[in-house]
Amino acid sequence: MNNTTRRVVALGFFDGVHIGHGALLRRVAERAAALNAVPAAFTFDTHPESLILGRQTPLLSTPEDRAGLMRRLYGIEDVIVAHYDLEMMHTPWERFITEYLVSQCGAVHLVAGHDFRFGYRGEGNPQRLAAKCEELGLGCDIIHPVVQEGITVSSTYIRTLIAQGEMERARSFLGHPHTLTGTVIHGKKLGSVLGFPTVNLSVPEGVITPAHGVYATRISVDGVSYPTVTNVGIRPTVDDGDRVTVEGFLLDFGGDLYGKQVQVEFYKFLRPEEKFASYEALRAEVMRNVQQTRTYFRFLEP
Repeated sequence: MNNTTRRVVALGFFDGVHIGHGALLRRVAERAAALNAVPAAFTFDTHPESLILGRQTPLLSTPEDRAGLMRRLYGIEDVIVAHYDLEMMHTPWERFITEYLVSQCGAVHLVAGHDFRFGYRGEGNPQRLAAKCEELGLGCDIIHPVVQEGITVSSTYIRTLIAQGEMERARSFLGHPHTLTGTVIHGKKLGSVLGFPTVNLSVPEGVITPAHGVYATRISVDGVSYPTVTNVGIRPTVDDGDRVTVEGFLLDFGGDLYGKQVQVEFYKFLRPEEKFASYEALRAEVMRNVQQTRTYFRFLEP
């Protein structure tokens, strides 16, 4: 990393890049413009809890999706993704600031949330961060919690919404639709047998699986977004196994997407996943879901 570059750096894990994170990232953009510095964010590749507590936290987004959302929605130019390992876990909080943020990242101003903890045993906190910044001659902003509908916006709360399929409510707390990015894989091509061109994706490793069911979604490929009916689950009508897949029927699309990277945005839960007596019954229900999806996006406010 070019440590001669002056950066205003947001600190956090930023899972899902929700509207609470947005308050930090907007402040970074403002400070960077005033200081003629680069707006940046510092995050980790894996959730610290997975190493500290020895259990995996199912994430809302991959590091790549987090970086993409920060750049697209908030104008963050540099997303610094550090590897979280035992060395990082045992780094004293003061050294984290001086060695990583100042020396390596070129930080001239830091922005953190009200509950940000860092360094060995989480001994670094917002008060110590602000005091150390003053000592070093750095700027520092500590952002208050963002509250919506009486609820403090958090990745933990949004994970609960996604697991329950509450995509519209999740979108209001995220500030954007819940997003999955993946490479199109070969399915059983039953979509084409039923008359539906489909894409099949696997949920990225470590990312939360939405509640099984059928959703109104949009799928972006090569910069173009298409309304899509997407099934998350085990496809009980056409499969015997229990492997979870994300299968989307793209409306108004023709062509081969195998091997391409696509992005799925979840907007509305339409129905639970169910097993139908025949392909004809399945096709009739999917056609009903197609009409629901067209109607939803026709009336959705931008």
